Amino acid sequence: MDLAKLMEVPGVMAAFTYTDKGDLTGQLIKEGNELTPQVLDLLAHTCVANMAVATMEARGWEALTGQKGFEPLQGFSLVGLDWSAVVNGNCGVVVKNRDADYEVAFAAISACQA
Repeated sequence: MDLAKLMEVPGVMAAFTYTDKGDLTGQLIKEGNELTPQVLDLLAHTCVANMAVATMEARGWEALTGQKGFEPLQGFSLVGLDWSAVVNGNCGVVVKNRDADYEVAFAAISACQA
């Protein structure tokens, strides 16, 4: 994963990778913002937890209703007041909301994984 390339995406404040358990394996943080490695570590664990819950909900919904197409999950965004996280696989970026293009961020993460 090329975190430096992800840092070039407009609005990106940080890029990070993590294990399936949420342990941070890599990070880059732009100077001048409030993000720290500790914040990214918590965010990585939050991403793993949210993906597990979303997967459970998707499987349950498909099983209960018979509707298909909710799985496999492709990633997600956690939207906050000032900044948000865009995640796919075990990689994510934190974007400043006022400067963010979520689709471009998601595409950049997906391209780095290919």
